Amino acid sequence: MLVDGRVRSNVIASQDVHKRWGGVVPELASRAHQEHIVPVVSEALRQADMAKEDITAIAFTQGPGLIGALLVGACYARSMAQALEIPLIAVDHIKAHVLAHFIQDHEERSVPQFPFINLTVSGGHTQLILVRSALDMKVIGTTLDDAAGEAFDKGAKILGLSYPGGPLVDTHAIAGDPSRHTLPRTDPPDLAMSFSGVKSAFMALVRKGSAADPDFIERELPHLCAALQATIIDQLLMKLKRATEEHAIISVGLSGGVSANSELRKRAALRADREGWDLHLPPFAYCTDNAAMIAMAGHYLHLAGEHAGLDTVPVARW
Repeated sequence: MLVDGRVRSNVIASQDVHKRWGGVVPELASRAHQEHIVPVVSEALRQADMAKEDITAIAFTQGPGLIGALLVGACYARSMAQALEIPLIAVDHIKAHVLAHFIQDHEERSVPQFPFINLTVSGGHTQLILVRSALDMKVIGTTLDDAAGEAFDKGAKILGLSYPGGPLVDTHAIAGDPSRHTLPRTDPPDLAMSFSGVKSAFMALVRKGSAADPDFIERELPHLCAALQATIIDQLLMKLKRATEEHAIISVGLSGGVSANSELRKRAALRADREGWDLHLPPFAYCTDNAAMIAMAGHYLHLAGEHAGLDTVPVARW
C-alpha cells in the first residue's frame, strides 16, 4: 500500500513450491497466485491500517511475465477497481523495477537525478535503460539471449544447487577464487549483452571436471561459483560503463533481483568511485519482484492521469 508516495505496507507471499522442480512452473505459479492474492491484499490493508474504502486507485502488473499469474492479478485488480469505483492503473513490470529507486518508506534515502542510466538485471530480463523521467524511459541495450539471472540460476542447477540458485552462487562464491577457472568473456557489439555462451562454457567446464574427478563439484564449488559470478558481472559492468560514456551520464542505478548480489553491489560501488558515478542501489526488499515497486510506478501514472480501462488485459511480452 502506498500513501502520498510512501510505502505503508509491502506484503509478499513466497512460492516455495518451485524449489521442488528446480525452477518456476507456470501452472503452479498461477495456482499459488489464486491461493494467496486475497489473504495478501487483506494483510496489506491491515498493516497499512486502512480499509478497502480508503483506496483511491489500484495498480497491477500488466506485463511482461507468466500469462497465468498475470491473469490472476489483472482479474482481481479489475474487479476491485470496478467494485470500489476507483481508477485502474496498468504497470509495466520492467519500468517498475527502475522506479524502485524512488520508493520511500520509514527510512529516508536519496534518489537518482534525471537523466540516469539504469541496469535492470533479473531472472527474465537484462536491460540498460536511459531514464529521462519517471514516465520517459528508453531501452538502449539488452541481452541477445539469456538474462543474467537465468545464467546464474542455470549455473547453479548444473552444480546441483537448489532453486533459486542465484543467491546460493553468491553465497558460495564468497570463499572462492574467481581466477581458478577460466570462462570466456563475451562482448557483443555496442550495448548488447549475451550470457548463453557463458552458461554453455560453464556446463562444459563442470562436465569435464566431473568426468575426471567425481568429487570435482564438491571440492571446487566455491571457485566454480566465483568464476561464474565474476564472468557475468564483468560483462554487466563493462556494458554499464560503455553506456555512461556514450550518453555522458554519471547518474547510475542498478535494480532487479540480481542487483541484490553482494559481489555486483560491491564491484559496482568500486567502479562508481573510480568513474565518478552517482550510484543508486535499492534496499534488498525492493530488488526482487515486490508490490511496492508496482505501487510506485502506479503512483506516477496516477499523477499523470494515465488510467486503464476495465477491459485491459495482461501481456506476457511487452
